[in-house]
Amino acid sequence: MVAPLKPVTQSQSLYDVDYHLWLLETLDQLEAKALESLDVEHLIEEISDLSRREKRRLESLLTRLLEHLLKLKYWQTERDYSHNHGQREIRNFRKQINRDLRVSPSLKNYLVEQFNDLYQDARELAADASGLPLNSFLEKPIASLDTVLDETWLPTVADERRAPEP
Repeated sequence: MVAPLKPVTQSQSLYDVDYHLWLLETLDQLEAKALESLDVEHLIEEISDLSRREKRRLESLLTRLLEHLLKLKYWQTERDYSHNHGQREIRNFRKQINRDLRVSPSLKNYLVEQFNDLYQDARELAADASGLPLNSFLEKPIASLDTVLDETWLPTVADERRAPEP
């Protein structure tokens, strides 16, 4: 049984009482070009939040991708045991990131700006997962963003001697 909708009071807006219904009504108002009745303040807040969420999602995916690439490269004792799982995770993260970037290519510039910080986060996560000291993982990124997103590339020990500039 669904609880009855509480009436919206003067001090509350539909946004505060029933977010989903607010979304549907806002969509209807936009489609009808009823701009005068839009809850502009909350609409601006939501659009701004959408942008932040997309950025956080890509940050998370790229950090996880880098973490798995680092584990594949440096965690030798696990390499044979979890190689297929690691490669599957790498493929999955790359596909999600590349799909998101096809829809919103302007976010690639954001990832370029964040790349070094995300790589450092991934180093820490890989060190935690592997039990290896942090300094076991190259401090400078093991590859550029474009290389990391290339679905045919996997790191090797030889890459360390010729790691490209990100």
